[in-house]
Amino acid sequence: MTSVLDRSPSELLWVTGDGWGPLKGSLLNFSYGYGKVYVVPYEKIDGQVQGGMCQLPMPQFPTGVMRGRFHPENGQLYCCGLFAWAGNQTQPGGFYRVRYTGKPVHLPIGLSATKSGMTITFSAALDPKMAGDPKNYAVQTWSLKRSEQYGSKHYDEKLAKVTAAKVSEDGKRVTLEIADMKPTWGMEIKYNIKASDGSTVQGFLHNTVHRLSE
Repeated sequence: MTSVLDRSPSELLWVTGDGWGPLKGSLLNFSYGYGKVYVVPYEKIDGQVQGGMCQLPMPQFPTGVMRGRFHPENGQLYCCGLFAWAGNQTQPGGFYRVRYTGKPVHLPIGLSATKSGMTITFSAALDPKMAGDPKNYAVQTWSLKRSEQYGSKHYDEKLAKVTAAKVSEDGKRVTLEIADMKPTWGMEIKYNIKASDGSTVQGFLHNTVHRLSE
């Protein structure tokens, strides 16, 4: 069973320089399988790295994406890809530039798991009323099974109850209180909120929780 987000990741890359504005310092993941680019919010607890993935709001490439680098002068992303074996994007090859337009970006760039829930840091300020309403979030968890098969079905899927949502003073960080929070192989966090400028912020991320902090 292939993942909703990716079936074959290829490379991780740090966003360097100022060309990508609010995403500077973030971690990206390229997908050979789906020809997409994701931002990877993550954390480290007692030496254990954990985090998630959220797709960048841009069209799929016609090829899988294999390698990328940020230009040292203009700060924009240049990446290349191909199709050679199992993958969804089948154009033989391509070379691409991905340029930040300067428009507002509202993506999850930080993620933290605690005993009471999840804290998500966004790249720009959110509307405190919309972001502070727990009804605007949906959380689901599941388990996976290691085997000789390529991928795994979801086991023990459960809807987790979001009991509260608290927004930080700068509007960029949302803390979701989740009932019966536990480590899990898979978690999906959907959000349908607004930014401080009134624009819609809608999306989801998939993450893994190995450990919980205080």
